Order: sequence, then structure tokens, then C-alpha cells
Amino acid sequence: MKTVDVAIIGGGIVGLATGWRLSQRFPEKSILILEKESQVAQHQTGHNSGVLHSGIYYKPGSLRATNCRAGKEEMEAFCDAEEIPWDQCGKVIVAVDESEFHALDTIFSRGQKNGVICEMIDEPRLKELEPHVAGIRAIHVPETGIIDYKQVAERLAQRIQEKDNQVQTGAEVIGIVHHTDHITIQTRAGEFSAKQVINCSGLFSDRVARMGGSKPNSKIVPFRGEFFTLKPAAQHLCRSLIYPVPNPEFPFLGVHFTKIIQGGVECGPNAVWAFAREGYSNSHINLRDMFESATYPGFLKMAMKYWKTGVKEMWRSLSKPAFVKELQRLVPEIKAEDLETAPAGVRAQALGRDGKIIDDFLIDESDRMINVLNAPSPAATSSLRIGTMVTDLLAPRLE
Repeated sequence: MKTVDVAIIGGGIVGLATGWRLSQRFPEKSILILEKESQVAQHQTGHNSGVLHSGIYYKPGSLRATNCRAGKEEMEAFCDAEEIPWDQCGKVIVAVDESEFHALDTIFSRGQKNGVICEMIDEPRLKELEPHVAGIRAIHVPETGIIDYKQVAERLAQRIQEKDNQVQTGAEVIGIVHHTDHITIQTRAGEFSAKQVINCSGLFSDRVARMGGSKPNSKIVPFRGEFFTLKPAAQHLCRSLIYPVPNPEFPFLGVHFTKIIQGGVECGPNAVWAFAREGYSNSHINLRDMFESATYPGFLKMAMKYWKTGVKEMWRSLSKPAFVKELQRLVPEIKAEDLETAPAGVRAQALGRDGKIIDDFLIDESDRMINVLNAPSPAATSSLRIGTMVTDLLAPRLE
């Protein structure tokens, strides 16, 4: 069995960006990407809304804020060099009544501290940008963009393999064995040996970390985001990206409108507990995943805290009229007949045992493994920067 210098578990955009950064910095080192599906980017990356985030929401100085700002620039430069289309279409964060002004001011302040190009605008200016929006004040973020992250991931995989490295698909990890000078990774495609291992397995990052001997203080709980798309006749109602002022008492951004790079407009998501880590519908149930979440103290504490909002999210999942009503807060002209069901996505959310959502990137190190335990949005925007950060951690072990 050949031993590679670095094996990366997970062929999503974070794992691939890390592999590409490693191949740039250490071209003489051998790199292996292990992906359990038949193709890369089949889960969070492939179900991403495709927003190039500006970093306006994140706490100044946090990894999310700093990596988003640098990562956005790096992603744009990569796409320009690779001739991958992206569009700086802009975004508005809309207050529909005065009760949302304080939260809007907080977001604006964060944006300024993070170096985001943004402007507080009044209702007439908002109507110039988005004529069909019902809002009385908004933040305009002209530098927000849209992109196809699956296309980026596929290109990264191509570039990695051009340097004589390997992307092995169909290789679900089922065991990790530590030896004195290497690690054996047991997969459905056979066994692989590596001097160093990086875990970028997203929805399964905590399980893979435990498989490798780590004891993370958090657990991944999956949340499904359900979407609709606007039919062509209604797409004129949204010119760019239209977001509500997020509820500061709830960890998700709320239902919004997103112009997508392939054409069209996506509406959503709501956020409901998924009954499987890859549960893209209510009917997709994995008893192990469900039991693991339902008995986890962190999830139970979170559910107790946000139960009212959770019930509302579940009702919107079951009721299209309720979903439409939420969309109409921002764009009153939207009607149920304007919407078509779109594919859902699943978010890997790390929760602490205390019930608190871990809202920043979380990386754990051991002797021969680096685990990316939490990579929430804007992980795709930040992926090249995260790849650099992980490469910096790994560098002393390779030099």
C-alpha cells in the first residue's frame, strides 16, 4: 500500500480548496482526496445557494469575518483566472418596520468594522434598487455576488489531479487506525495510508474526528433548508439578493430571495431539523442520525430555547401558504402560483452540549490529524482562505 503525504477526507469545496492550496505550497508532496460519493461536491457544496458573501453579518475579528473577507477576494481571483462566471449583483437587507431598525444598525456597524462596502439607504433609494420590495430602510451591499460553487469544486478537483495527485470517489471512511509513522484509513474502496490526515467531511466531521481518536466538545445536528424558485413570469420581482433583517434571537438568516448564476431566483430557506444527516426531504429518515440528535443534550437545550420559532419553521415546511406569507413580508406581489419547488439543502450545524450554536469556524488538531469540525456559511465563500489556514497548520509537519 502506497503511503501519501496527506489524505483529505471529504470532497466538498472546503476539502478540495485545502487540497489545492496544499498542492500549490508543497508541489512535491502527494495528496489524496477521499470522497464517499461517486462525484465531488454532492452535498453542502452542491446544494449551496451560490452567494459570494461580503462578511457583513459576522462578529468583527471572528474567523468567519476575517476568512470571509479574504476568501471572497481569493475566490473572485480564482474564478477570473479559471474563467468561471460570477456576478457582483449586490444585495439589500431590508427592514419592513421600525422595530427592526436596531438590529439593522447592528449589522451595518459590523459591516463597517469588517471593511464591507455598504450603505444605509432610505425607502426611495431601496425602491430604485428593488421596486417590488416592501421596506422602509435597508442596507445596500453592492459587493455581494453570486457563483456556482459546484463548478468551482469540480475545477479544483481537476487542478489537484493535474499535479499527479488523486481524487478517489466511492471511498466512504469506515475506520481510522493510527500507527507510529502513518495512519491507515479504511474505506469502502479499500485501505489507504497517509502520513497526515485532514478531516473536511462536513455533515460527518464529528464522527470522523471521533473515529480518528479525537473527542470534540460538539456534535453535528443537521438542519434542512427548503426552497422554492420563481417561475419566469415572476422573476422580474427580484433584481439581485433580497434579505430580511435576521431575528437576533434565532441563529438563521430567515427566508430571502437569491438571484442564481445559472438564471432564475431562489426563495428560502426555512430551517427545520432533518431526520438524517443527508435528509433532503421529510421522508428521508436515518434512525441512527435521528436518535443521535434527539438524545443529544445540546440539541434538547436548543430546542427548548427556540421551540416557538422551531414550530413556525416546521409549519412553513408543511404549508406552502405559510411560506408564501413569509415571502410576502419582503415582496407583497408574490403569489403561491409564482413558486415551484426546488431542491433542499442540509446544513451541518455544530452544537455544544450546553445548547449553544457554534457560530464560528472550529478546527481541532492532534498528532497526525486536523479536523475541520465546523464550517458554517460563509464556508464556501471562505473556502480558499480556510484551505490556506489549514495548510499553515499543517506546514510545520511537512517541512
